[in-house]
Order: sequence, then C-alpha cells, then structure tokens
Amino acid sequence: MAKFELRLPQMGESVAEATLISWLKEVGDVIEQDEAVLEIATDKVDTEVPSEVSGVLLEKKYQVNELVQVGDVIAVIEVAEGELPASDMIAEEVPFVPEPNQEISQQTAVTEQQTADKSSELAASEDQRFYSPLVKNIAKEEGLSAQELAMVPGTGSEGRVTKKDILTYVTNRKNGEVPSLHRPAAEEKSQFKNTEATTVLAPSKAAPIDHSGSQSASPIEMSRMGKLIAKHMVESVQTAAHVQSFIEVDVTKLVAWRNKVKSGFEAREGEKFTFTPIFMEAVAMALKQYPMMNISVDGTQIIPHKNINIGMAAALPDGHLIVPVIKNADQLNLTGMAKVVNDLATRARNNALKPDEIQGGTYTVTNVGSFGSVFGTPIINQPQVGILALGAIRKMPSVIETSEGDFIGIRSKMFLSHSYDHRVVNGALGGMFIKTIADYLEGWDPNRTL
Repeated sequence: MAKFELRLPQMGESVAEATLISWLKEVGDVIEQDEAVLEIATDKVDTEVPSEVSGVLLEKKYQVNELVQVGDVIAVIEVAEGELPASDMIAEEVPFVPEPNQEISQQTAVTEQQTADKSSELAASEDQRFYSPLVKNIAKEEGLSAQELAMVPGTGSEGRVTKKDILTYVTNRKNGEVPSLHRPAAEEKSQFKNTEATTVLAPSKAAPIDHSGSQSASPIEMSRMGKLIAKHMVESVQTAAHVQSFIEVDVTKLVAWRNKVKSGFEAREGEKFTFTPIFMEAVAMALKQYPMMNISVDGTQIIPHKNINIGMAAALPDGHLIVPVIKNADQLNLTGMAKVVNDLATRARNNALKPDEIQGGTYTVTNVGSFGSVFGTPIINQPQVGILALGAIRKMPSVIETSEGDFIGIRSKMFLSHSYDHRVVNGALGGMFIKTIADYLEGWDPNRTL
C-alpha cells in the first residue's frame, strides 16, 4: 500500500492559512476521489477540502480549530499500490535524534533571545494581528489579557501567533522566564529592580453594561462570520469618508420589457431572468465610462483596476451577507450576465462558493429593495471606493410631461443610493456616475432582444 499526503490547497492570492472547523471523515473511513474530507474557514469563506485520490483515511495531522498554512499536510490517505505517481508517495522517515545537550540547548538559546527581542517590540505598539480561534481559546484558558497576548512573539505568516508560539509563551511564563502582567506588584518590581519604576496601564475598555435592572435573556455569542463582518464594517467606517448621493429612476419601460421576455428566457435557458443582471450591466457600463470609480486606495496611493469585477451582495440562510464577484462583468452579454448571477446566487445560498469567487471585487452592488427598503446608505467594501444600493421598485403616481400638456400617470420607480469614498471621489464624479446608471435604465430599448 502507498500513502498520499492531502495538503491544504491554494485558495486565492491573499489567503495564506485557514482554520480547520470540522472533519467529515474519521480515521479508517473509506474516501472516494473528489469526496470532501474536512471543512475549513478563511477570513473570507467556509469551504470543503476534497481528496484527490481514493483510499482510506490513515492519519489526521490537525485537530478542529487549529490553524493550517497553505501547503501543509492535513491528512494522510492510504491508497492501493500503482495508483499514485512516484512523486506523490511518502518515503519512509528515519527519526533524527540530536546529540544530547547540543542542538537542543543551542535552539533554546536562540528561541529565548528571539522571544525577548520580539516581546519588547510588540509591547510598544498596538496589536493588529489576527488570532485563530484556537489561540484565543488557549489565551482565555491561561488568563492572558489582550495586552499580554500582544507580547507573544509570532512565527506564523505575517507574524501571526501559532499554537506552538502561545504554548511556548505560556510555559515560559509559568517558569518565570517572561514577566506576567498578572503578578503581584512586589513580585513584578523584583523582576525589574535594576530599572526605573514604570506604571503598566491596562488597555482602555468600554464600561461594562449593567443588565441587573433589565429582563434581558442570556447573551448570544456572535458567529465567526458575524465577527468578521462586524470588524470589516467598523474598519471601513473608520477608514473611508463616506458620502451618499441618491437619485430616483423611472424604470417603467424596463419593467415592461422584462415582463415580456422573462418567460421565453426561462423556457430557453431553464432558469429565471431577474432584474439583477440588468442592473449589473448598467453598473459595468458606468464603470467603463468612469474608470476612477473602478479603483482601490492603499494608504495615499490610488490603485486603478484594468478589470471590472462587480461584487454582488447575496443573503445567506442565517441572515448574513456574502459578496460573490462577477469577474470581467463588462465583457458579458445580458444572457451571460444572467447565468453568472443565478449561479453565484444559488451557490452562495448553499454555502458552495470557492474562496476565489469572493475576492478581487473592484465595486459592489447590494439590493436593499429585496427586503422592502426604498433606499439605503451602504458601507463601502474596503479597499474599494464605492457601493450602489438598489431600492425597491414601486408603482407611484407621477407627473408625465408631453407636448400636449402634463398629466398624472402610474409609473414604476426606484431609488439608487451611491455611497463613495470622499477622500478620492468628489461629489461631481459620484453624482455623474449614478446619473449615468439612471439614464441607462430610463432609456431602456423596449425592442431589445435577449
């Protein structure tokens, strides 16, 4: 029998690691080729990792809630001889035993020196690192505060703290090899008796909420995705100077045309034709006309994008939103746009999106009208500079101007709400962009074929 190493695959240019959230197979289970073995979660999406071969699960390399780097071996699968190329077979490993008190002592000395150097650097700056659920759980169990967690030197990607890093820190802390922020003042002072007295201030926190006088139910912990969304939204508001422009659009001709062609489209293509692909086509056209809306901001640098990739906010069954991306939207005809929109929306609801399909967006569209809202003020999806909210389409009385005079008629209307980053998008550009979309929709050709 041969052994195959199942590794964490590459999941996009910006994804370097993932958290293992569940095993779908146990040791000894038979696995078919392309069958899902485990589930992982990145800061973008949850997804399954399938097996590249058929065989029997022989070994799990990671446990639930542990952080896995891209390319790391997650599991070992036993397969029949001859089913693997030689390059994929695992050679028998000969355990290496270092000479006593030589390699180990040298490595310990180097590790202790690195720990001391990095601790002083991290303690002097605000901690902005990502911590995996496993690391957070260990810190909580060991009573480490946020301030002390910031002192833990990280050896992972971009200085992130791994399981090994925090366990090493906890061990050293218990042995008195690193200062603890929780020691009695007298003991702490003795550790620094050759230095000047220093007052250590705990990080500021909001005052705790007093529920004693209320009839509140038990607190509900936010979901993992909820925490990520909350963090992303707060960071966006703190980063971008949000400004909104609103415009009312008469879509009477558009509504009549869509009602005329939708049944034929469904009979021919086997899927529904909604308003969404029409709006996406209008946005793609406007982004092509105004390329300075199709940019990102990195500090003081403006990053123009050659491709027009439109994010499409979609609701999940649990109430959260996810934003799959329509790549090269300006190159799709309306039929192609409808197929892409339907496919992404369906797989978003079924939690079947791939990490690459929710990355690379250059502008975002959200449909607040699907929840009955007339208009909204959406938060920009960083590092983009604009987001468009589509309001509900409603029949309304309206003044209709003709050469023979004005009269009141019933028209189908909607509001478009455009949020944009005033650091780089001025009111003229933001207003012209949304006006261009409105003109495109109001001037819809009722004789257009689909």
